[in-house]
Amino acid sequence: MGSVNKAILVGNLGRDAEMRFTPGGQAVATLNLATTEVWTDKEGQRQEKTEWHRIVVWGRQAESLSQYLVKGKQIYVEGRLQTRQWDDKDGNKRYTTEIKADRITLLGGGGGAGRGAAVEREPAHAAAMQEPADVPEDDIPF
Repeated sequence: MGSVNKAILVGNLGRDAEMRFTPGGQAVATLNLATTEVWTDKEGQRQEKTEWHRIVVWGRQAESLSQYLVKGKQIYVEGRLQTRQWDDKDGNKRYTTEIKADRITLLGGGGGAGRGAAVEREPAHAAAMQEPADVPEDDIPF
């Protein structure tokens, strides 16, 4: 039997998208997405827990959506988990697990415009969408 690597999230952006370009000119946007679970504990008190997710968007999708990916904006993300490894300044191996977005849909709520807009990564560009291994994770908000 095969395997599946699929992540689906709906949450709010913790800050504006960070847009960069690889040395080869490929656009890449990094997003920090918050998802919050809310429940009532045994004592009847409302509890909540927020998880932060690092999302990476490549190519034309990154370029076309970056102006709408602003702090507070609610988005729907489909993608796959990917773990990267690099050596930091001191030579230590560092790892980060992120979601490589295949599809992002802008939802209502939060800042920005583009309600309901969706952009999907074009499969023809998949081979060209390799993120360089030396991008640090210093911009994660925790």
